[in-house]
Amino acid sequence: MFRKRRPRIGARPGTLSIPRQAPEPKIHMITYDHQQLHDTPVEDVAELERAFDTSTVAWVDVQGFGDRSLMHQLGDMFHLHPLLLEDLVNVPQRPKAEDYDDQMLLVVRMVSLDDDGEPNSEQVSIVLTEHYVLTFQEKHGDILDPVRKRLRGGKGLIRHQRAPYLAYAIADTIIDGYYPVLEAIGEEIDDLDEVVITQPTPDLLRRLNDMKNRLVMLRRWLWAQREAINTLMRDDSELITDELRVFLRDTYSHCVQTAEVAEMYREMTTGLMNTYMSAVANRTNEVMKVLTIMASIFIPLTFLAGIYGMNFEYMPELHVRWAYPAVWCAMFATAGAMLGYFWRKGWLGGDG
Repeated sequence: MFRKRRPRIGARPGTLSIPRQAPEPKIHMITYDHQQLHDTPVEDVAELERAFDTSTVAWVDVQGFGDRSLMHQLGDMFHLHPLLLEDLVNVPQRPKAEDYDDQMLLVVRMVSLDDDGEPNSEQVSIVLTEHYVLTFQEKHGDILDPVRKRLRGGKGLIRHQRAPYLAYAIADTIIDGYYPVLEAIGEEIDDLDEVVITQPTPDLLRRLNDMKNRLVMLRRWLWAQREAINTLMRDDSELITDELRVFLRDTYSHCVQTAEVAEMYREMTTGLMNTYMSAVANRTNEVMKVLTIMASIFIPLTFLAGIYGMNFEYMPELHVRWAYPAVWCAMFATAGAMLGYFWRKGWLGGDG
């Protein structure tokens, strides 16, 4: 179920609602230009003043929201609008892009596979300015190491571009992170394709239902992120240059592609669930057919046994020498005749 962290009803705008189990914030900052790079963890918030150096680009990464005072301190230092700060902390938010004068907010949903191959998700909020980028993540750890490696390696455009290009690289990496998750789901669907017919069990139905729910959530996030990237592309802010729009179009294409794959897998999962229901119904029909045939065979035999089980005195067959074996022969003949009839009809060992 969807459960959003929200302040109490009637609270003023910008009120932060931080869960008790939220991890303590870890802050890491990378500052760079085309010649040099500084990559350091931040122990004292005062060190973040270096992010305002207009001669470099700074990436301040905050992982965890477990310190309310620190979040307010960051909001004051970087002049974050109260509503923007609320969107950062009160998760989950719908993926979106919003303009706040000289800052832009991009909210995306990051997914990854855990050690057991199960998908995990968390919100990542990207605050974009001309000279620095802020990223706020719910948990410790992410999938952004490729971006950090590109920065440290100094290859490509990333070290020669300003902060908006860094924000694009972060968002694009998060969107690309959906591909491994979708590939894992696709492989699981292939594995279940045959099992759903040969071994339709309740556990299998639960797996299919869980997979369908995951795909519905993935599709919802992807389509919302598509709209957010589209908003960035069409925004007239000076932060989004024509050169950057070309790259954003590629990210937009990735959003559309992954959303279509998620929708295709959802339809395939729905088809597997229908196949499961059909397989269970066919098994039930086979069982009922066998039981019906057995009952049909024993009905006349029960009739014969009932007749000769009556204790009337003047039943001629009771005193005949061969009456007992004759009744058995009649029973076997009746059963054999019925089995032959069912076989000719295709109800036994046939396709009927």
